Amino acid sequence: MSALVVVLAAALAVSVLGNAVLLRRVGRHGTVAGTQAPATRALVEQAAAEERARIHADLHDDLGARLLEMVYAAPDQDSADRARALLQDLRDMVTRARGEPGTLGEVLADIQAEARRRLAAVEAGLAWQQPEDLPDPALDSASALHLRRIVREAISNALHHGGARSLRVRVQVVAGPELLLELTDDGSADLAGVGAAAGSGVRNMRDRARALDGEIDWRAGTLGGTKVLLRAPLPGGDGR
Repeated sequence: MSALVVVLAAALAVSVLGNAVLLRRVGRHGTVAGTQAPATRALVEQAAAEERARIHADLHDDLGARLLEMVYAAPDQDSADRARALLQDLRDMVTRARGEPGTLGEVLADIQAEARRRLAAVEAGLAWQQPEDLPDPALDSASALHLRRIVREAISNALHHGGARSLRVRVQVVAGPELLLELTDDGSADLAGVGAAAGSGVRNMRDRARALDGEIDWRAGTLGGTKVLLRAPLPGGDGR
């Protein structure tokens, strides 16, 4: 079974088991969610959330160990990096289940650390440019996840499709407030791959940018490769 199939099966198992737990809890009270008293419904939802978190943790311990084995046993750097990205996807699932999104600064620090590890593993460089006085609003779990996945996919595209040897990331917050995230690689630019016939990775990045109420675009990079530009509002502006 491939690493991707393992992770997808894990996600499906979490969803099915979580829903089963919720239905079982509801059944114990002899009612359905729509007719429960608010206090009872809150207890049911809390119990289901705790059970899902426990299942996520168990899956992380098991599947995480298997994916880590695949990283070290991979026949080449490309395969190892794909396994690393899947392992981080699994960790994202656990983090979201536990409700630990963090602030913008914390999420960006995690993204930077992950990017540095991935690029170092394939002997590629990272230049991370971020002002010291960057605002630090709290992010909800969905926003944190979307940011992580957008950057992760951009790095995957740069490494696996563009053959990049270095990546520059610029982070800014402008009036709004809005987050501006710019990722530029020195690989081979393939802007045709972001058009109408874009692959699932690019489509997912667009979907996640829309989920952030933001915009994403691809341009020819100043380093010779591709530049990914993400612009998205942050909490504290326009009533968000």
